[in-house]
Amino acid sequence: MQTTHRLLLGDARELAGVDPGSVQLVLTSPPYPMVQMWDPAFGAMDPRIQQHLADADGLAAFEAMHAQLDAVWARCVDALIPGGFCCINIGDATRSLGGQFRLFHNHARIVQSMVALGMSVLPDILWRKPTNAPSKFMGSGMLPAGAYVTYEHEYVLIFRKGGKRAFSSQEQRARRSRSAYFWEERNLWFSDLWELHGARQKRTSGGRDRSAAFPLELPYRLIQMYSVQGDCVLDPFVGTGTTLQAALASGRSSVGVEIDPELAQGVLPGLEASQGLGEALGARRLRAHQDFVRGRLEAGKDFKHASEVYAFPVVTRQERTLELLACVGVERAGDSLRAEHARCTLEPSVG
Repeated sequence: MQTTHRLLLGDARELAGVDPGSVQLVLTSPPYPMVQMWDPAFGAMDPRIQQHLADADGLAAFEAMHAQLDAVWARCVDALIPGGFCCINIGDATRSLGGQFRLFHNHARIVQSMVALGMSVLPDILWRKPTNAPSKFMGSGMLPAGAYVTYEHEYVLIFRKGGKRAFSSQEQRARRSRSAYFWEERNLWFSDLWELHGARQKRTSGGRDRSAAFPLELPYRLIQMYSVQGDCVLDPFVGTGTTLQAALASGRSSVGVEIDPELAQGVLPGLEASQGLGEALGARRLRAHQDFVRGRLEAGKDFKHASEVYAFPVVTRQERTLELLACVGVERAGDSLRAEHARCTLEPSVG
């Protein structure tokens, strides 16, 4: 199977080069309004934002920042097919302005925008990122009525464009014959609470001291959950390219948009260097399933079905033709990359 991966240098509010109805999944993490590291980026979009911050008018700055994101969400909705999904990783912000400390509900404001665009709101995921830093608590130490709850979670907001997706016959074959996930993966992934460690951060340009990238496991899971092999995934804030790497590892095509030239220049080389991720992640999933099978058998529970691809037991009929892919070669052409995929072939150790 073949996939393509494109990088577009430009403004996410325009999404130039992304056709309407051309992607099945939007998966991104935007700049977080009212988080100080993103002030220069938002100020470049609308100079009034810097004045609002200088005036300590937090609510005006908050709304002006989200107005810039609203333009991106509108373009993303246009790019989606009917029934396509949009997954947005976002954190709320805490900030002191003019001597007043408060919380700014970024996730709620994005939900408001998506509802206005006609998107269906689906149950979200809380991504918990615990920290043991002794300085994480804010306020008056051990004394009451002055401390603040420490935020150790972000949101993965999930939206759908209209009703359920109508699959073509080719898409239906890809969905039924290759794109399933294991029963035990379903039980883990479709929980509303994920506990994943954050990704190691890199220093970047634009006044930021870190890249703000999310861990690969987050987009990788979401791509399995909300797309089928051969679909196209769009990230309008591609950053260091984690979403594109997860798409490559999953046998999906992708398109990323990035406004920062320094970040953009590393995306495709990073994608080329990550071509072994699909095989590594696939092997990890197969080994994890083997461990699950072993534990279930030792507990005296049997299996009614067997994989037609890997010849080990599975719980449900839908898993029988599940086929994990590995990238077996990439070819670079300008600002795009073409990848060839083949089946992961780890031999099962249980049966």
